[in-house]
Amino acid sequence: MSLEVLGISVLWLFLFGYVIVASIDFGAGFFNAYSVLIDKNHILANVIKRYLSPMWEITNVFLVFFFVGMVGFFPQTAYYYGTILLVPVSISLILIAIRGSYYAFESYSEKGGHIGYTMMYGITGLFIPASLSIVLTISEGGFVKLVGEEPHLQIAKLFTNPLTWSIVLLSIVAVLYISAVFLTWYGKRARDEHAANLMRKYALGWSLPLIVSVIGIMVELKGHVPEHYENMLNLWWLFAISGVLFLITLILLFKKKNYGIAVILMVAQFGFAFFGYGISHYPYLLYPYISVNDSFTNETMAIALVIAFVGGLVLLIPSLYLVMKWFVFDRDYACGKHDHHA
Repeated sequence: MSLEVLGISVLWLFLFGYVIVASIDFGAGFFNAYSVLIDKNHILANVIKRYLSPMWEITNVFLVFFFVGMVGFFPQTAYYYGTILLVPVSISLILIAIRGSYYAFESYSEKGGHIGYTMMYGITGLFIPASLSIVLTISEGGFVKLVGEEPHLQIAKLFTNPLTWSIVLLSIVAVLYISAVFLTWYGKRARDEHAANLMRKYALGWSLPLIVSVIGIMVELKGHVPEHYENMLNLWWLFAISGVLFLITLILLFKKKNYGIAVILMVAQFGFAFFGYGISHYPYLLYPYISVNDSFTNETMAIALVIAFVGGLVLLIPSLYLVMKWFVFDRDYACGKHDHHA
């Protein structure tokens, strides 16, 4: 395996970690807000807050690693994406900051959660993945014009293209589906049947929009980037495995069985689809201007970064494991017998 492939694979792995962990977090915030609106907060509030309390601070570590690694491994991306993504990424960062503030206000205020804080926390959780997903649309090409040597983002063209909105829709639906499947298991783990049943209904409910949004992206890709679409067809087996895992997850949810296995299958389902998409997009980071091969850093820097990232993983995975073990997966904590604050 070349250093270029190793570098992009490590980055893609971190991005996948962020997608899963952040989706659960974002979706939990939204479901918490939604339950307040429909007056079912008494069913979901305790389970969701017990999950969010230790986890919300960890989520962005994956994203920081990804951005640092992207600029380190592929310095050219800083020039191109740094210019064209100033507005979308700035919006995402502002939303992440707002979300953290609202979480702190809601969780730690003496009067308890204010409905306004809860709503803002829930809504920003959908806007963040929507704003970040625009990067994937831009990477497909057709939205960046070089004026001299200067890249310019054609914003009107970007926001009037159906591919943009199909990817935004998928990012929101995927967040809600991933979160609902996980919280179904977590509700069961907490011995809270009402919460588990409600989240199970949400998970099954969001499964159909998930299928529709995936089909929508395939249709739009075929028209927008035929080359990428063909590459995806060549990797049909990865997406087929993803589809089979999706069906098994739905069967387990439908039969109210083995929610823990359903969560593992759901993560694997998104893993196959995510890496299938990544491999089919290779070697381009921004079609057609930046490819993995011509924008790679020098060998010494690459080896140093790989070592640093492996070291980061060695620290991050045990940390995540311990947080999960002591808080999220601890049955007494999940059941509310002893509450911790991270």
